[in-house]
Amino acid sequence: MAWLKRSLFAKLLVGMLISAVIPYSLSNVISFITTSGSVERKVIQLNQDVMVINMENVKRYLHELNRSSVLFYQDQTLMRYLRSSEVSPSELLYIKNQVDAVYSNRSEFRAVRYISTTLGGQTFFKTNDNTIGGDFRSVGTIPDTENDRWDAEHSYEVAALGKERVLVLHKLLIDYPSPKVIGLVTLYVGLDEIGRLLQSQAGSFSGGAVFLYIRSDNEQLYSSDPSLAPQHPAFAEGAAQGSLDGELNGKKGVFTYVKDDYMGLPLTLVKFIPRAAIDDSAKQTLNRSLVIQIMAVGFVILFAFILSYATISPIRRLLRSIARVETGNFDVNTTTGRKDELGVLESRFQTMVRNIDDLMNREYRNRLELATAQLKMLQAQINPHFLYNTLQSIGTLALRHGAPDINDKIAELGAILRYSMDLKTEIVPLQKELEHIEHYLSLQKGRFKHKLSYAITCPDEALKVPVPKLILQPLVENSIVHGFEKGRGSGPLHIAVGIELDRKLSIRVCDNGKGFDAETIGEIGREYANFELQSGNEGGIGLINVLYRLRLYFGGRFKWEIASKPYEETAIALQIDIDAEEKGGRAD
Repeated sequence: MAWLKRSLFAKLLVGMLISAVIPYSLSNVISFITTSGSVERKVIQLNQDVMVINMENVKRYLHELNRSSVLFYQDQTLMRYLRSSEVSPSELLYIKNQVDAVYSNRSEFRAVRYISTTLGGQTFFKTNDNTIGGDFRSVGTIPDTENDRWDAEHSYEVAALGKERVLVLHKLLIDYPSPKVIGLVTLYVGLDEIGRLLQSQAGSFSGGAVFLYIRSDNEQLYSSDPSLAPQHPAFAEGAAQGSLDGELNGKKGVFTYVKDDYMGLPLTLVKFIPRAAIDDSAKQTLNRSLVIQIMAVGFVILFAFILSYATISPIRRLLRSIARVETGNFDVNTTTGRKDELGVLESRFQTMVRNIDDLMNREYRNRLELATAQLKMLQAQINPHFLYNTLQSIGTLALRHGAPDINDKIAELGAILRYSMDLKTEIVPLQKELEHIEHYLSLQKGRFKHKLSYAITCPDEALKVPVPKLILQPLVENSIVHGFEKGRGSGPLHIAVGIELDRKLSIRVCDNGKGFDAETIGEIGREYANFELQSGNEGGIGLINVLYRLRLYFGGRFKWEIASKPYEETAIALQIDIDAEEKGGRAD
């Protein structure tokens, strides 16, 4: 037993085998004896767990349908038409097109109907040709306000369109913030997606079936086998889950069910498990139990060997590193990424070795860095004042030669350079930022001539609002590059500044360039959320970094939005809550 005394690896391996294999083997023997009596309960519980997950999927799907039913709220033009008691033919066509758009939103929509209470009950309807003539039943009296009784029994029902069973969702259109009802949106939804969500359950047992019921009267919405008659097991009152014995098509089995609700709509998911399937599961479990036990013991032995080796390996690696350091070799292996005590020990040892190496070489490295810094200072000897004075001299020379336009452009260029190279000033009044962008656009106007037109509007009360310097030039550069150079080659540029009623500063930069596609806007949103700083395109600070600077300075008081219709209008909107700044100061 001398090898056991000398080897920590052997001690760990033997100790783990004794403490794991013997208790595990005993537990398997006991489990083998009691398996047959618990198989049925396990099968039922397993199916109920899966049913709970599928019920959540159904509720999530109903939530998606509910979101589709409120798409009208996203179109302010449409809402304005829907509030009107009289609409023109073009407005009627616009309403119909939006109803068609909702119909196209999901492939399982069979029909979409909108009934307007403001237009005397006029109905707008979109359906597939295959469903014309289906049961588009009346919804009864539409309430005047949302405070009137309109619960889940009114919002959801099951109907038939031709030979197809569909889910009908009625959604009141409320003229918020008023409680007035201005219409009713009705979606006729095919069961394709619900069938897909429940398909895995339906085929898990031969002879099994899955049913989905809605509303308090347990109206059957879905059946995995449409040929089966509706099943109504005697569900336990108040129980969220349960099971009971029964028969389906002459086969004995167990009905398991899960109850839930979505926004007041009762939901009941039922699955029939044939008794033969349960008995087969018990037999297979009993027949395989012995083989599983033998495989499990072998796995425990293998796992104990691997775990013991993994525990000893870092210690051996650390000993080899210590031997290299003793010979003067400070190039030790990097850490393995382990987070346990051995990983911390390796990391601390390597940190200690690096510190020793740094102490031995610090003076040499400091001298090298000092020499590099001196070289950079020599390369940067040009003085900004020399540049300004030179530009002024050139401007004076232009005036002497009768070229006042050149003098004006040089003066504007000098103002731009002076503003940009003032590294001591980070925050400026909005007025200075607008003056800077005026100089910039004036130079661009000289470049593009009549092809570029621009306008800057700003109320007096917004001029003194403090903002980070150089937030507008990157946005205007984007408009110049993408709107003119890579776009149509000409067009208007508009910078609109305003203060809204709720004391929010609004800045919009609009052009008619090629704009952004949805994928690019989404990528900008992801970069902004992840705070991925970039250097920008072509050396500029870039749009995303402008957003970061505003976010760092204003915190949660800053919001932004990009809306783009290529070659029609692209608008970048920045919004800052200046009222919050006046009350609480700058955000951290």
